[in-house]
Amino acid sequence: MSYEVYPFVKVGGLADVLGSLPKYLERLSSRSGSQPMEIDIYMPYHRAVSKNAKPFGYSIEKIGSPFPVPFMQTIQEVQLYRSRLPDSDVNVYFIGNDHFFSGEKVYGYEDQGEQAIFFNVGALEAIRVLGKSYDVIHAHDWQSGLIPVYIKTLLREEPMFQKALTVFTIHNLGYQGKFPSMYLNMAGLPHYLFNVDALEFYGEINFLKGGVLFSDIVTTVSPRYAQEIQTKAFGEKLEGVLSIRSDALYGILNGIDYDIFDPTKTNLVPYAFTPNDLSGKARNKRLLQERLGLEVNPDVPVFGLISRLVAQKGLDILSKITPFFLMQDVQLVVLGTGDAEYEELVQEMAAENPKKVSANLKFDIDLANLIYAGSDIFLMPSRYEPCGLGQMFSLRFGTIPVVHYVGGLADSIIEFDEKEKTGNGFGFSEYRESELLLSIFRALYFYRRKESWETLIKNAMTDDFSWERSAKEYVYIYTEGLKNKRAL
Repeated sequence: MSYEVYPFVKVGGLADVLGSLPKYLERLSSRSGSQPMEIDIYMPYHRAVSKNAKPFGYSIEKIGSPFPVPFMQTIQEVQLYRSRLPDSDVNVYFIGNDHFFSGEKVYGYEDQGEQAIFFNVGALEAIRVLGKSYDVIHAHDWQSGLIPVYIKTLLREEPMFQKALTVFTIHNLGYQGKFPSMYLNMAGLPHYLFNVDALEFYGEINFLKGGVLFSDIVTTVSPRYAQEIQTKAFGEKLEGVLSIRSDALYGILNGIDYDIFDPTKTNLVPYAFTPNDLSGKARNKRLLQERLGLEVNPDVPVFGLISRLVAQKGLDILSKITPFFLMQDVQLVVLGTGDAEYEELVQEMAAENPKKVSANLKFDIDLANLIYAGSDIFLMPSRYEPCGLGQMFSLRFGTIPVVHYVGGLADSIIEFDEKEKTGNGFGFSEYRESELLLSIFRALYFYRRKESWETLIKNAMTDDFSWERSAKEYVYIYTEGLKNKRAL
């Protein structure tokens, strides 16, 4: 259950996860020799789904007639649609309703609480209408947080839901889905759930809290983040609740689709390359410099930054060191949009240093791929980062990350050790501008040491952050969770 799935709709990393993980789960099950795993995805029928059908080459079919939803106080009905996740046998079922899901933006409905409730009850009713009986029901982020709540309360006597293992994944604890208490009535949920041991949260109800408390298993998108969110510094006022569920809380690092993000092919970037032949990477760098009007110079290190331009992504400390950073013989390519103050800062940097800084305040997937492949160093100094995918993309393309060691960044980036020839990047633990600057200087030092830098690139490109590894961990928790549930 998810609000976004690539390639049907993509806003953030959630879509990448749901667009890749089911395919790899399916492949694992087909190779295991046991009964193949049947996987279905449920998501809203956003307007963008039909718009993306032609460019991404999938078809959509309408299924049956509209049907009403249970529990919720609404006259709106669900029209069900179906497609297939590309390169797989995974069915994707769309919860269609023009009132709730016809906006241009995925998260743009004026009442996101009501919209999410409709998706939750609509998806559960779709399961009943289709006659599906799943072993595992896996919900993602607060928009699906009421799925486990309904299953453990109003649907607890329903045979097709009784034996299902419920799993809830937190992709970013900063977004919780908090709404006034009247939404409990709107959802048709029992009033007794409005208490501190259930959905109540500082006088409101909290959808994500519901997912955490009522699911059988809770996962996060990296092991480090699973630990961090049990502390006051990262817990967003839910650290106590998460600590209570610590015995059922697991961190599984996200992966990326190595079939798609493959530097040895030219499906994403103009020039292919391998860890043993980096000539294609050098050509990508030259092309990047040419396209963006930077000085074409193979010896000048290019730093890439692909990010939302907000403080959480480290722009607050990065902005304080840019004068010192740009005094070096470097180039900086920025791609993204965000807060006005940081957009203006990037534009000013580019205006003052046109041959050293390129500001691209937009979303451009082709340019993003060229930055990953053509840059030398990738900046990702996030204040917090549940998982992060940018560092994995950059590693795959031999672009060395400089990160803040938190969350998934700490789980995926290991400080380079020249003597041992180990590690795949550089980073800092204390969130301060001076620490970021020192990490950048360390990267620049080793960039000048050609043999060490080539070792570093080879380490980065041969690391395994594919979904194959992560999918095996999900299969393990599904299997063990079902064993424990059925033993009760």
